Amino acid sequence: MPGPSPGRVETKGPDAVDLTGEGVVPAGLEAVFAYVADLATYPRWLGIVQTADPEADNQADRDPAWLVGLGARLGPLRKTKRVRMVRAACRPSSHVRFERVEQDGRDHSAWVLTADLLPEGSGTRLCMHLHYGGGRWLPGLDLLLREEVRRATGRLSLLVQD
Repeated sequence: MPGPSPGRVETKGPDAVDLTGEGVVPAGLEAVFAYVADLATYPRWLGIVQTADPEADNQADRDPAWLVGLGARLGPLRKTKRVRMVRAACRPSSHVRFERVEQDGRDHSAWVLTADLLPEGSGTRLCMHLHYGGGRWLPGLDLLLREEVRRATGRLSLLVQD
């Protein structure tokens, strides 16, 4: 099966980051969706997600929530961020959307991660979109994220096959 496309970066506003990447995973929709719908699996296949711990006492949200450690490194520069993400939309085997929902009463930049799955041959096409509404973390962040999305589909393929 072909590998993922390198992704596309679009900006909305002076500092927003919008990244779309896609690739084909050689497995059925349900098998791929099991990983994509659970943020706790992301550290195993999406390198910018360093940790994703399910929130034990999630009474404020109707949907599951995770405390997520995000990180990126470009040469000697390293940046990390901890956010609380909630699964805001879920259509089994086809779509999932995670959004940043903090509970500290302050305004925060948006983090939105969307994944759409479509059957393709004997596999599944995974289309991911990441939106970050705040200032750029690092110079060259767009290139770093584009490469990471390219690698993620291959890692996910290995996990699903095991």
